[in-house]
Amino acid sequence: MALPNALTANLETVQPEYRVPPHNIDAEQALLGAIMVNNDAYYRVSDFLLPEHFMEAVHRQIFEVAVSLIKAGKLATPITLKTYLGDADLGGVTPMQYLARLAAEATTVINAGEYGRTIYDLAIRRRLITIGEDLVNGAFEAPVESRPRDQIEATERRLYELAESGKYDGGFQKFSDALTAAIDMAAKAYQRDGKLSGISTGLTDLDAKMGGLQPSDLIILAGRPAMGKTSLVTNIAFNIAKAYRGEKQPDGTMQTVNGGIVGFFSLEMSAEQLATRIIAEQSGVPSYKIRRGDIRPEDFYKITDAARDMQTIPFYIDQTGGISIAQLAARARRLKRQKGLDLLIIDYLQLLSGSGKKSDNRVQEMTEITTGMKALAKELAVPIIGLSQLSRQVENRDDKRPQLSDLRESGSIEQDADVVMFVFREEYYVGNKKPREGTEEFFAWEAEMQRVHGKAEVILGKQRHGPTGTVELQFDANITRFSNLAQSDRMPEQM
Repeated sequence: MALPNALTANLETVQPEYRVPPHNIDAEQALLGAIMVNNDAYYRVSDFLLPEHFMEAVHRQIFEVAVSLIKAGKLATPITLKTYLGDADLGGVTPMQYLARLAAEATTVINAGEYGRTIYDLAIRRRLITIGEDLVNGAFEAPVESRPRDQIEATERRLYELAESGKYDGGFQKFSDALTAAIDMAAKAYQRDGKLSGISTGLTDLDAKMGGLQPSDLIILAGRPAMGKTSLVTNIAFNIAKAYRGEKQPDGTMQTVNGGIVGFFSLEMSAEQLATRIIAEQSGVPSYKIRRGDIRPEDFYKITDAARDMQTIPFYIDQTGGISIAQLAARARRLKRQKGLDLLIIDYLQLLSGSGKKSDNRVQEMTEITTGMKALAKELAVPIIGLSQLSRQVENRDDKRPQLSDLRESGSIEQDADVVMFVFREEYYVGNKKPREGTEEFFAWEAEMQRVHGKAEVILGKQRHGPTGTVELQFDANITRFSNLAQSDRMPEQM
């Protein structure tokens, strides 16, 4: 059966579009020739270039063999390389002739680094094309049980890994360069509030004990209900976001000089509840009064002033509940890429799920979560604070101060964390033992309440790079605000 004339004409005029993936054979040949002429040229690209970055298969093989010889302390020349290439026909020339031509046409080893970067950048482009094709094909041919969100997260992860891998630096460096980096870090610490190497929490005694929040650290903040875990972490988050100051770099990016950009995963409370709590902390008006509308005109002005001050701070909240560690990581990467990120907070760990199917083995799932969080902290180079619950066994002891063994599914949490902190308020436990008024026990209880009133302890149960111990803080229960405790040895002298 003949095709209609119009359709035949269309088929003849439409030419299939075929695009060759980006590559530069000349750069590949020039680099290989430079390496064979002077093996030291390899060390100009050894930190970032791999055989798979070459487009041409024979060039991949030549580079791989050359690298193996150089690493073994042998010479990589056309004569030593020909043995490993066999008798392949390279476009009408033998391997020995091809290698000799590469070496003969090598111009200079000075440009070896530039050739290597060209080859690498083109390989990254080809990987981008592959990711794009996989995304399209996956969307067309996705199995029934596959969710679009899973494909988005997988693609985001591949793109972020590709973006982070595009760095040419690495390997050994001169000690003078390390000294310069150390002096730069000291200068930045001098400019930062509290003169700290890490990000200041705004709580002086806690900063003194920890040196601030250090990049790539996984910090676990744990405590029993009503101890003030969320209150403490929101205080810290607001202090850091409010102190943020950035400087624009010559390349157009922003570099944090003080404070930081905060990402807050609120898996338990809504964004509105969290905002209400922070407004109460900053305005001094109790949150229960704000919710009920039981406020005076002067309180309303305090609330609006606090809200106005909070409008411009770099504080980002994700209130999605029941997300997996993979979803959390994808969103954190996106935030850092789009807005920047200096501190990540997760409230709280036990509300996260693993990336796999629902498992009855919660300890194994928590291991995946904490391991993923530590890997994410290193990947993003930011401190991550994860809140955690404590087991009920604390309540069965006379001394209610928590210990590392009290962490729920404590094995993986304790192992993966760089810092483990516990929040403890003795006032809460003493307040629950109130005896009948007018009795002798009541007066003893009243004296005990006066001793512990408004005080909280942050117990550093583990600190990989510093001392453990206890830091005392002031806690105002009405507005759930932690602050520095006024110590007697810091009070001004009485006249």
